[in-house]
Amino acid sequence: MLDQTAVEKLDVEAVNKGAKQNAQPLYAARQKVHPKRAEGTYRRLKWIIMAVTLGIYYITPWLRWDRGPHAPDQAVLIDMANRRFYFFFVEIWPQEFIYIAGLLVMAGVGLFLITSVVGRAWCGYTCPQTVWTDLFLVIERFFEGDRNARIRLDKEPWTGSKIAKKLAKHATWLVIAVATGGAWIFYFADAPTLAYNFATGQAPFIAYATVAVLTATTYVFGGIMREQVCIYMCPWPRIQAAMLDENSLVVTYNDWRGEPRMRGQKKAKAQGLLPGDCVDCNACVAVCPTGIDIRDGQQLECITCALCIDACDAVMDKVGHERGLISYATLADYNHNMRVAMGGENSGAIDPSNVRDQNGNFVDAIRGFKWREMLRLRTIIYTAAWAAIGIALLIALGTRDRLEVNVLHDRNPVFTTLSDGSIRNGYTVKILNMVAEPRTITLTLDGLPGAVMAINGIDAEPGTTFDIPVEPDKLRPLRVFVSQPRDMVAPGSTPFSFIVEEGEAGETDIYNANFEAPE
Repeated sequence: MLDQTAVEKLDVEAVNKGAKQNAQPLYAARQKVHPKRAEGTYRRLKWIIMAVTLGIYYITPWLRWDRGPHAPDQAVLIDMANRRFYFFFVEIWPQEFIYIAGLLVMAGVGLFLITSVVGRAWCGYTCPQTVWTDLFLVIERFFEGDRNARIRLDKEPWTGSKIAKKLAKHATWLVIAVATGGAWIFYFADAPTLAYNFATGQAPFIAYATVAVLTATTYVFGGIMREQVCIYMCPWPRIQAAMLDENSLVVTYNDWRGEPRMRGQKKAKAQGLLPGDCVDCNACVAVCPTGIDIRDGQQLECITCALCIDACDAVMDKVGHERGLISYATLADYNHNMRVAMGGENSGAIDPSNVRDQNGNFVDAIRGFKWREMLRLRTIIYTAAWAAIGIALLIALGTRDRLEVNVLHDRNPVFTTLSDGSIRNGYTVKILNMVAEPRTITLTLDGLPGAVMAINGIDAEPGTTFDIPVEPDKLRPLRVFVSQPRDMVAPGSTPFSFIVEEGEAGETDIYNANFEAPE
């Protein structure tokens, strides 16, 4: 007889042994996934999104937008040389980067909102990795056939036919990868001009280097590594759990109606068995781009592309069952339906007779998703924050002035005493004309009694007001010297203002400076 301590030791060893057998490695060598082409609602949605996103990416640099004769006419342009960002009618200067930061914050909050509502929908539909992987799979199927044909081809010895198919596939992948890198560089310079210079070898080295790097990454990530990027490289699967709650919609295998899964259900019923709806056909596994079995529950590798829903719905149509064995569902609804299937218990065996009535219809206790469940505190907060940031950005963009002045006081010397005893301070005044038209800006000295200013390069007597011509979309620096009579100078630091005005647009900007004098 074993004593209690020995029994407990054996139990612990058995648990540890089972844990080791079921544990998954942190990293596993790649086993190539051959996803089958799916047909259905979600696959069509993915085709549409892929076409729209790729169209936006490749076409946008070639769109034109007339900003007048003094500004580039490319609709979307990141002009690094002149430090500008153009987006149709919006022009962003470096000091206005807060608008870009606001857009990034909106993107983050929007991602949190989408994830809290429908899980990893970003990953499944609009992530660049997913879009280009889908595109590369189209090419792979074109040259090598669908899933079974590709599996057979990979197992075949290397023949002329196999080599030709592989070369054609990889060559097309490389063309797409080059086009991807090429489209990216067109966002940073005038697209037609850069395209000509690139083709004739006159483009800057950085353009060729950028295309080379993006070609390599697109080819490797979209074609060679594919699902490995989503499983091991992307951080979002590891973050998304914090965004989900029991009312988030995620792709779910409803085992409360699918179990016990059986093939040959007619024979099973003839033998008095009561099977679930799942016929164990593995269609959901065959179409999965990351090669998982959704019937094993929620997994880090699932990108929520919903192709398994399309595959399962097609099978359910064939066997005469309702669609939705795999569907978007919330954890709250799933747990409720599982309790119904188990006869009100929290654990135990699923009994199909608890799910359907004698006519084969779902019992009234089975609960489905209601769209109003999306309106909960978390999603309302995310939506309100996202909208508030967007409205604030629009108001700021609509009300911002296109005229700005910045002033830098000379440091050495801080002030100079002139021969007549008056005190002079030197300043660098920078006037920014942020419109694509030449303008005459009035610079005024205000708040310093008796003071006048003189400007290098401006042939005029010292005074308190000057009209300064400024080129379109340019910054004009000025060396300004402010002098004040000795009898009017206050000891130490005296505040005053530089005011710039543009009469036609009614724009004004003020910079509060200091006039330094001996103590």
